[in-house]
Amino acid sequence: MKKNIVLIGMPGVGKSTIGVIIAKILGYQFIDADLVIQEQYGKLLKEIIAERGTDGFVQVENDVNKSLNPEKAVISTGGSVVYCTEAMEHLSEIATIVYLKLDLYSLERRLGNLKQRGVVLKEGQTLKDLYDERCPLYEKYADIVISENHCSVEKTVDKVVTKLRQSGF
Repeated sequence: MKKNIVLIGMPGVGKSTIGVIIAKILGYQFIDADLVIQEQYGKLLKEIIAERGTDGFVQVENDVNKSLNPEKAVISTGGSVVYCTEAMEHLSEIATIVYLKLDLYSLERRLGNLKQRGVVLKEGQTLKDLYDERCPLYEKYADIVISENHCSVEKTVDKVVTKLRQSGF
């Protein structure tokens, strides 16, 4: 039985917000992988990306996520974690992977400055390009897919907890 929950999805879908609430409901600890990266490297995500480039950042993200080994935790990952094969294989072994899915239009409305958020974007890449590239990867790794379209935070949390309980969590 997997003892953790990992939330994946595009930046801005609410992985951290939803994760904190689910952790409280289940009595689990909450881990924000992006904050773990910032703490371990002593820098903001955007600074790490600026220094190391997107590929260098993905390697950092891979190393940090594959080293996580909690029990009874809800882990919110960065949106680019699906590029990290080793990390995703590790997380799949220790957790139920929940993909928080949101349509592109709603996502564009939620997101502000992508660079300020520390989003991994290649030169000239648009949000739509990123969305089209990542969605199949999120689907590939997900044990559970939750559509957030037209959902409040509370409704999304309810959908996640219901699906987890249905899957025997």
